[in-house]
Amino acid sequence: MFAPPLPAASDPLLPAYVRAAGGVGLRFGCIAGQTHRLDVSETGGYRARFPTTFDATSEAVLINTGGGMAGGDAMRVDIDLGPGSDAIVTTQAAEKIYRSQGSDTRIETTLSVGAGASLAWLPQESILFSGARLARSLNVDLAADARLVACETVFFGRAAMGETMLRGTLRDRWRIRREGRLVFAEDVRLEGAMAETLARPAVGAGARAAATLISAGGDLQDRLDLVRAQGADEHAGDVELGAGIVSDLLVIRLLSRDAQRLRRVLVTLLGHLTGRALPRTWST
Repeated sequence: MFAPPLPAASDPLLPAYVRAAGGVGLRFGCIAGQTHRLDVSETGGYRARFPTTFDATSEAVLINTGGGMAGGDAMRVDIDLGPGSDAIVTTQAAEKIYRSQGSDTRIETTLSVGAGASLAWLPQESILFSGARLARSLNVDLAADARLVACETVFFGRAAMGETMLRGTLRDRWRIRREGRLVFAEDVRLEGAMAETLARPAVGAGARAAATLISAGGDLQDRLDLVRAQGADEHAGDVELGAGIVSDLLVIRLLSRDAQRLRRVLVTLLGHLTGRALPRTWST
């Protein structure tokens, strides 16, 4: 099954008032050695739930009650960790980005991690349907000694359903600052005949899934050695992995023709980088 490719329209076919807009804002703080949620805001069809934890961390699960996003929909996530706090934020399920009739689907994420704080930003993958138009941004502000593990994953179509992403757009913008100084900036732009573009050796070499991981804080060289060892493991299979240290960040890239193989390698890497089991939503 394939969605018919649609060219980008200069004017949206549907008015803005029929599209979904909302998001979640979370603020965490450390009180008596335990991380607590201090402020929670929820708008539109977006919610946050907080599973019980049995250590000093706080866990949040973001939920899109609409079950996916289409062209013209917009979501914003703001997460603020106070000094000394420790939080894990994930999503209930993969985010489906459906075919657009001309407008972009917009996702904006802002993360602020205070002095001595640690954040694991672990959303599950975004699945792009043929004809999807995703414009996504991630902005991060880190204190001098803050720690971060962040990942973003994209599946280009649902291979298990026999789908291919023939056409569409992906614009992905990352900006990470440490003490206000820009330490990582990246813009990815793929558009038009996506399947043809991803088939090119210098772009994706036929990849159907891609992920980027960032780790900040701690012993980056030890983490780099561990990640490269994982990449050389024969069990990594058809997943291409590259890693290096940029400024004071460990940057890891994953590409694969097989989305589920990539996900399995990603789960292992995130377990190593965070030093803990992933949230239960990753296995349900």
